[in-house]
Amino acid sequence: MNGKQISIAVVVMMFTIIAWLNPAAAQIKKNQHKMEKKILFVVTSHDRKGNTGESTGYYLGEVSHPWEVLHTAGYDIDFVSPKGGKAPVDGFDLSDPVNKQFWEDKTYHHKIENTMKPSDVDPSKYVAIFYAGGHGAMWDFADNKEIAEIARKIYENNGIVSAVCHGPAGLVNIQLSDGKYLVDGKKINAFTNEEETAVKLENIVPFLLENKLKERGAIFEKSGLWEPHVVTDSRVITGQNPQSAKAVGEAIRSALQ
Repeated sequence: MNGKQISIAVVVMMFTIIAWLNPAAAQIKKNQHKMEKKILFVVTSHDRKGNTGESTGYYLGEVSHPWEVLHTAGYDIDFVSPKGGKAPVDGFDLSDPVNKQFWEDKTYHHKIENTMKPSDVDPSKYVAIFYAGGHGAMWDFADNKEIAEIARKIYENNGIVSAVCHGPAGLVNIQLSDGKYLVDGKKINAFTNEEETAVKLENIVPFLLENKLKERGAIFEKSGLWEPHVVTDSRVITGQNPQSAKAVGEAIRSALQ
């Protein structure tokens, strides 16, 4: 092989390598982008309202409406629950088109029926965590140290912590690395004392969420019964009731963008 042939061979090899690297680099970039767009939804594993005999769980609309906003915006959503596995559902109303869309989405139906355990979660993969409500959350969110630690890591990695309705029960015991409660000094919103009384469960739930958040130093904001109300303060986003669920999703989307 003479010098000219060697030069041609080298050029061909270089173009071959470049052609191979470009798709590989694009795929790596695509995977990194996808990883950067993951959000973790937390749902309850608890299925009974105290000793009433009534069933409960996560409230479907409080998952589906934020999901619809964030999924449409291109975010990949994973689900975790205190016990992992199938999560009990409440507020099961498929006449709501968004509920129906979520429930009939094969990928997400499988995810919600097979939630991750906290030990399965790598917090570094998520830009936000969202605690969905439903009365079950009042029994198994507040004292779950594993999920609280996941939320702390996401928050301290410049991510967002969010919740709606009874979901903020998951925020009451989150402590940051400096020992301060996450909600201390922040404007926070959740299911109110008046709303708990209106559904006649004020003496059934383990604690009143509004009171507990105030005990932790939260600056509690609220509107009237069943009125949408969303508060954003220092990468913490909270909504008052089921009527606030979509707006919480929109606030998360806006904060991430």
